[in-house]
Amino acid sequence: MTMHKSPPHFSTMANWHNHVNAVHASRDMSDWLNHRGSLTARLVARCQLFRVQRLYQGLAMCLDDEFAAIGLARAKKVVEREVLLRCDERAMVYAHTVVSASANATQWPLFAGLGEKSLGSTLFSDPLVERGHLSYARLRHTHPLMRRIAALQVLEAPALCLCARRSVFKRKGGCLLVTEVFLPAINSL
Repeated sequence: MTMHKSPPHFSTMANWHNHVNAVHASRDMSDWLNHRGSLTARLVARCQLFRVQRLYQGLAMCLDDEFAAIGLARAKKVVEREVLLRCDERAMVYAHTVVSASANATQWPLFAGLGEKSLGSTLFSDPLVERGHLSYARLRHTHPLMRRIAALQVLEAPALCLCARRSVFKRKGGCLLVTEVFLPAINSL
């Protein structure tokens, strides 16, 4: 009898690093990954029409490589937001945000009502928000976020891996984790 092994657990986890060199990104991609200012503002400056396409916002299970970053002891339900950042209608960045389900409106007053507004615009204009360090990874095609990107059919060709960065934002004791996956089209900007 042949036993079928399920894929190893690590295949759905990203290896997050504190330095961009660890992901072996191109020079141009490293520039995008290292930029600490508002990604929204940078994209707006490089296209005629910028827009945020909200894909989902609501309760969801936290991913295995996210819960510790926002101070949770284990994976559990969080408030999740998924968007595509588009320049001239081309998808440039897939952004995934999670915040603890116990976070309140005092900590993140505008989060629930963002709709198709940019989260970045809100975060970078609020003097109470502190941004943590950037972490970098190459997300493999087996990572849950990569599977979501593949399902959106926004890539011209299947991708085995994509560069991503993430950071934790803090406000009044609340933690919010933003992960940005850079799609190949960004190289055209």
